[in-house]
Amino acid sequence: MKVTSPTSRFPARLPKQIQRALPIYLALILVVVFFWTAESVSSFRLAVVWDRVRAYQTSSVVTTTFTRKIWQTWKIDPLEFEGREMDRARSWTSKNPGYRYEVLTDGNDLHYVETNFGPAGLNRPDIVYFYKSLTAKIIKADLLRYLILYNEGGVYADIDVEALKPVDEWIPPHFDKADLDLVISVEIDEPNYANHTILGPKSQSFCQWTIMSKPRNPAILRIINNVINWLTDVARAQNVHVAEITLNFDDVLSGTGPSAFTTAMMAEMKYQTGMKHIPWSTFHNLTEPTLIGRILVLTVHAFASGQGHSNSGTHDDPRALVKHHYHASKWPDRHKRYSHPGYGQVEECNWKPECVAAWDNNTALFPSLSEEEKEKVIAEKKRLDEEKFNREEEERIQRENDDRDRIDRETRERCEKLDPPFEMPKPKPEEEHHDEEHKDEGEQKPDEQKSDEQKSEEKKPEDKPDEKKSEDKKPEEKSDEKKPEEKSEDKKSEEQKEEHKGDGWMLLQDKPDGENKVHKEPDPPHHAPIDPKPET
Repeated sequence: MKVTSPTSRFPARLPKQIQRALPIYLALILVVVFFWTAESVSSFRLAVVWDRVRAYQTSSVVTTTFTRKIWQTWKIDPLEFEGREMDRARSWTSKNPGYRYEVLTDGNDLHYVETNFGPAGLNRPDIVYFYKSLTAKIIKADLLRYLILYNEGGVYADIDVEALKPVDEWIPPHFDKADLDLVISVEIDEPNYANHTILGPKSQSFCQWTIMSKPRNPAILRIINNVINWLTDVARAQNVHVAEITLNFDDVLSGTGPSAFTTAMMAEMKYQTGMKHIPWSTFHNLTEPTLIGRILVLTVHAFASGQGHSNSGTHDDPRALVKHHYHASKWPDRHKRYSHPGYGQVEECNWKPECVAAWDNNTALFPSLSEEEKEKVIAEKKRLDEEKFNREEEERIQRENDDRDRIDRETRERCEKLDPPFEMPKPKPEEEHHDEEHKDEGEQKPDEQKSDEQKSEEKKPEDKPDEKKSEDKKPEEKSDEKKPEEKSEDKKSEEQKEEHKGDGWMLLQDKPDGENKVHKEPDPPHHAPIDPKPET
């Protein structure tokens, strides 16, 4: 029995070239529909539109090696970094000389996204559209790190994260790098609060201020798609354009932050392993890195040590790979979290059981207090907040001053290395001997001798070669000592000197014929001496 194709009845209706190009035409139609409805946020999910477009694209292939590149994002170019940012950046470059280092800024991030995810790149118009539309900086910062890692791979670290150990030491040697695509770390490991009203959703999470990934990683693609879906839902729920959505602290965590990242990673682990459920107990009190699917999960000490909770230890722990300084984490000021008027935020307890229990009890009893008692509690809270603010402000100013002093000190040290201070050379023994000879002859030291021009001025054409010139004597050198006698071959008569103290002139007899010369007392050493003139 011959089985015919259902389309065989229309053999000549569509040429084979058109049949092959039909999926592309359908994709273009869907893209047009997407842009037609994007401004008003259509009733169907934008991610569904993209899933249909993506169905006609070639699937991505994960490379076998990690990109040797370190990424950071910040407001300004790294050449303009100062103080803390410069220190953090240097820690990455100094400890990883074999890695490239790049920073995306507020001035070039959009160009990067349009270039790599636009038509000339991965052709994800939904990503470009949402990234251009977003006004919430923390959402853009979270999304950008995922886009970077998916497009190029490598290591991403927040600008306030310091490298403690080289990246090449992050993966233990007993793991084959070809068997894993992603390296992450536990951040918050407090499962006892899983049912807490506020702390529950963030009590078990992976760190996303430092991530290491291969390019085209399906786990990173999952979190990107989740963010797009979430933004679509929020815009539709608030009935506003995506640029106008409003988000609180917990919205950010669950939409793009650690909670969202953890949800995506757990889902990808289940997909890769085929397991229906992966409990958090798999990562609770983790003492050694564990590989789930192709995702390597490091202990909390690796990326999140020194938190004061989750048994994270200190940064002196040999397992600590980075240090988070938190000085760039200012986004909570723009996305408020719940704060009780009398007892503040439960997060301020930093997961300490006694503090959390007291906060729960106090907030539960607060409604039963009288108005006067409530006012007292609120006033006390304001006083404590002011003290805390003043203390933190003083600490901030002190840190800035310390950073400024340190930078000045380092700058001076570098300058001294490049241009050491000048030191006068010590005189050689021969020079010292030469100086002594000059002293014995009643002459000045080499550094006090007259210049060549001054000497030439003193010389006269009428001087005879057989005549000896008398030497001037400094005023301070007046003493009972006699001037050394100088004799010629003809046994010249001894020179006589008569001083005229009143007018400062002296009469010298220095020639055989008794010709007298009148000399003026010499000026101080820094002036040229006056030449002797014959009497008239």
